[in-house]
Amino acid sequence: MQFITAGESHGPCLTAIVSGVPAGLSISEDIINSDLARRQSGYGRGGRQFIETDTVQILSGLRFGETLGTPITLQVRNRDWENWTDRMALFGDAPVNLQREVTPRPGHADLVGALKRDRDDCRDILERSSARETAARVAAAGIAREFLAELGVEITSYVTRIGDAAWDEEEPMTRCADYTPLQIEMSDVRCPDAQASEEMKAAIDRAIDDGVSLGGTFRVVACGLVEGLGDYTSGPGRLTSALGGALFSIPAIKGVEFGIGFEAASRPGSEVHDPILLSGRKFTRATNNAGGLEGGMTNGMPLVMTCAMKPIPTMASPLTTVNLDTFEVAEASKERSDVCAVPAAAVVAESEVAFVLADAYLRMFGDSNMTDIKANLEQYKQRLRNRTK
Repeated sequence: MQFITAGESHGPCLTAIVSGVPAGLSISEDIINSDLARRQSGYGRGGRQFIETDTVQILSGLRFGETLGTPITLQVRNRDWENWTDRMALFGDAPVNLQREVTPRPGHADLVGALKRDRDDCRDILERSSARETAARVAAAGIAREFLAELGVEITSYVTRIGDAAWDEEEPMTRCADYTPLQIEMSDVRCPDAQASEEMKAAIDRAIDDGVSLGGTFRVVACGLVEGLGDYTSGPGRLTSALGGALFSIPAIKGVEFGIGFEAASRPGSEVHDPILLSGRKFTRATNNAGGLEGGMTNGMPLVMTCAMKPIPTMASPLTTVNLDTFEVAEASKERSDVCAVPAAAVVAESEVAFVLADAYLRMFGDSNMTDIKANLEQYKQRLRNRTK
């Protein structure tokens, strides 16, 4: 299962095409719209969220609410396009009074993109490199999430740090019932701990007063995964590789850990590797330091990933840059932006993980239709149970 997106931040719409979807999968626009709303939420978001109310329109690949096994086209309209029709027109001449973006922001794609594409207006770069594009990813991932839900897989996320305000979770989860979705979704910063949530909001308030932006960390957890997804025989085939690449594709993500991550480098092996146990007729682990992955494959434990997001490059108090026209020192441009988008990035990360896992299931259990996939999966689970008779 794969997807591709198209569209600019202030263009008419964002579009995604999802291919490799099996036939016979029920799809709900309401569930996709719920994920889009979660992506738009979060304390510290900017004014764009008051303009857009993202909803999806599915244009192909379904009949009577079920997938046909053909590519699915999804569209999310940009309501702000009405305010940008002259500056972002697809055809015709540019307005005489067009204000070009010539003061690239440090930490953004503005300057390097303009040099690479030979453009004299950073607007040509920032429209596509904007995190607005991730709305199309979340919409597309609704297909992958529905597929995984049919197979008993659930993906969630929660925030563990914003700026200097952190929630110190003792260890990566060994089970999936520690926090309810309600605890996470009721928090303005997607943190299940009430006190930590308030501390994170206070950190955002200070950043607003100081005219700066904040990054942070969040955790993505997938539960209900069968053992053996991925492969150990080649680097690209390892699920670790696919998940890492997908998470790093999200704008502003600077670090990804599986399980205890970098902490494993400072511990002896006896405190890192998870002892294997037999519970009933199922192999399990005493701990989950590996984060659900061994040898590039899922091991049946919760898949636990932690991501570090840098602060957004756009700030009310901008940094120094160079004007591309005059080559003189200037202040970086100020787009309408968020102060903190860590909670939103966590939702986007769920989407990226969903696509990787959905593709792994399709590679392992077939990709034609849901009936055969479910039968193949059940046969595989039965074979694993028979190993411990």
